[in-house]
Amino acid sequence: MRKMISAGLLIGGLILLYFGYQEYQSVSSEIEEFFTGSPDSRTMWMMIGGAVASIAGLVGLLRK
Repeated sequence: MRKMISAGLLIGGLILLYFGYQEYQSVSSEIEEFFTGSPDSRTMWMMIGGAVASIAGLVGLLRK
């Protein structure tokens, strides 16, 4: 059961990273970054959450 949860975290984290990167490359994010100097907070939270979930899932899969 633990392996299934870890695999779900890894897959979910990778999906969040993908969508966060797509949002980071969007035109609206580019415009906001041009005017504010920093990327959209929603984009950053998606990428941070995706990285944390991916690492947690990977550690759970590699741990015995």
